[in-house]
Amino acid sequence: MKTEMLTVLAALLCGASVCADVAPTKDFSLEKMAGKWYMVGFATNAAWFVNHKAGMKMGTATMVATPGGDLDLSYSNLNEDGSCWRMTHLAKKTDTPGRFTFVSQRWNNENDMRVVDIQSDDYALVHTIKTKDGVSEVLNKLYSRSPEVSAALQQRFLQFSMDTGILPSNIAILPKNAECTAA
Repeated sequence: MKTEMLTVLAALLCGASVCADVAPTKDFSLEKMAGKWYMVGFATNAAWFVNHKAGMKMGTATMVATPGGDLDLSYSNLNEDGSCWRMTHLAKKTDTPGRFTFVSQRWNNENDMRVVDIQSDDYALVHTIKTKDGVSEVLNKLYSRSPEVSAALQQRFLQFSMDTGILPSNIAILPKNAECTAA
């Protein structure tokens, strides 16, 4: 009960102040975001995460820049039974470079996604505010060009996530996982 209350409090504080101020990187380049990424870090104040965190594993994301400046996102993750979980979104550009919006058909929520930091040959840090039925949750993801990520980058992700209102217990560096085969 105490953990749930802290999660709700963190979500309210985040929605009211800190998270609204998270800005995309100033030198965002859509072309540098394109390509294959490993999702190595996952952090959220969403209540469902507590029950699913232990079973989560590293997945992949492929990001493709569209001619109009949007970002085609394709996610895949190999399940325990060998099947593949997949999801796609078309993230629409906004007037702010590095900021995109999309509606998830799967989860029926609105997403305000910001690329907070990117070193195109190494990592990308993405902050998303997901809103459903007037309730907002924060989701931070750490992407890497390889399944390996340095301790310093893990620490940076941990600190950024805490700075955006996520409890340390809701931050995970995901264990490696085999990849899905091409569909």
